[in-house]
Amino acid sequence: MPSPWSERHEVSPETSRLLIERAHEELVAGNAGDQRLGDVRTLVRDSWRRSLDSLAGAEGLPPLDLTADELEAYRRAHPLAAVIDMVRGLLLPGDPAESGVAVAVGDAAGRLLWVEGDHNVRRLTGDMGFVEGANWSERAVGTAAPGTALALDRSVQIRGAEHFNRLVQPWSCTAAPVHDPETRGILGVIDVTGGVEAVTPQAQLLVDATARAIEGELLVARLKARAQPASPARRAPARRAERTRATLRVLGRDRALLEVAGDGTETVSELGGRHAELLLMLAVHRQGVSAERLGGLVYGESSGEAASVTLRAEMVRLRRALTAVAPALVPESRPYRLGVELETDAHQVLSLLDRGAHRVALAAYRGDVLPDSVAPGVEEFRDTVRTALREALMAEASLDVLLAFADTAAGADDLELLRLCLSMLPARSPRRAGLVARIEKLEAEV
Repeated sequence: MPSPWSERHEVSPETSRLLIERAHEELVAGNAGDQRLGDVRTLVRDSWRRSLDSLAGAEGLPPLDLTADELEAYRRAHPLAAVIDMVRGLLLPGDPAESGVAVAVGDAAGRLLWVEGDHNVRRLTGDMGFVEGANWSERAVGTAAPGTALALDRSVQIRGAEHFNRLVQPWSCTAAPVHDPETRGILGVIDVTGGVEAVTPQAQLLVDATARAIEGELLVARLKARAQPASPARRAPARRAERTRATLRVLGRDRALLEVAGDGTETVSELGGRHAELLLMLAVHRQGVSAERLGGLVYGESSGEAASVTLRAEMVRLRRALTAVAPALVPESRPYRLGVELETDAHQVLSLLDRGAHRVALAAYRGDVLPDSVAPGVEEFRDTVRTALREALMAEASLDVLLAFADTAAGADDLELLRLCLSMLPARSPRRAGLVARIEKLEAEV
């Protein structure tokens, strides 16, 4: 079946891109009364002003509200999970990888739960943070179809320069809210993002029709469920205490920060070098490790009995320290393992790379994992994260992300990276001279 997005239709914007860009510049600069704003659609102008009021950045990346594990659990329980195949069938028939658009389904808060469609479009939009788990509400990223559709509770189309965030302005999008078929409350949002084909009148009709079809399907499913014989009532489970959420921040730091939230409280504690290494190894080896293996990861395989004694003493001190600030994180023994999940900022970078959010991953990469540590396990994990970042960016990131990576400590002396950037730069780019000088300097040193 051919993709409904493969046939391009001419779109006649109400005003030129240049006029919209100038109006946007004036508004962001603080000139809210500039007459150029009269050239912008009222829907867009009002959304820009809401964006300013909510302090959405004109060039910021969206916050990643859901980790990979949180996203998976939340998606399974969300009402729209039952109709995701219908969304695919209606908006991505044929080969989704060559559809020319990205299709996203988000929740009522604007968080993207599914992002599917054209591989190249998803790769490029991932650089601006259009990925699963990211918050695309108006308050987070400003004017964009998913968030604006939720804010207005109606379908909208946002074309190129009409986006408040400059990183999003190369794209156009159409989105429509999905309602609970009985209460009419908003359940979520459907969005189609791409080029001009994503903002045709036909695109809006198709997205609107998909939202209505979903609402109808949800209602039919509920009526069928009610027609089934009722099962015996079960006692409602007691309310569980809020789950402990813990994050270990090790990127660019030798003294890690441990952030713990739960039961209405939040604590931030700085860990010494050895405790940071031990806790990081337990976070990396979530299935648990023996005392001998943990000793090898921290002290080296040839450290012998002395390392075992030292490890036991350090684990006693680590348990004592965690008991004071995060009792739920106190490690179990035989094997050593954590009873609750411990997220790390390094794992978050790896998760962002898996989702194609290259620009967001690079922004989150604050430096190497515990850079001064010589623990073998830490050195191995440090290389894993750094290599994963480099390979993902080299393979799929856009030129501006690669140039940003080349300006970091991790990419500054990378000849292959610099040569790739040079090959991608336009022939008359003013950045070519600087890159050539850096390449020649590194080649001379080699």
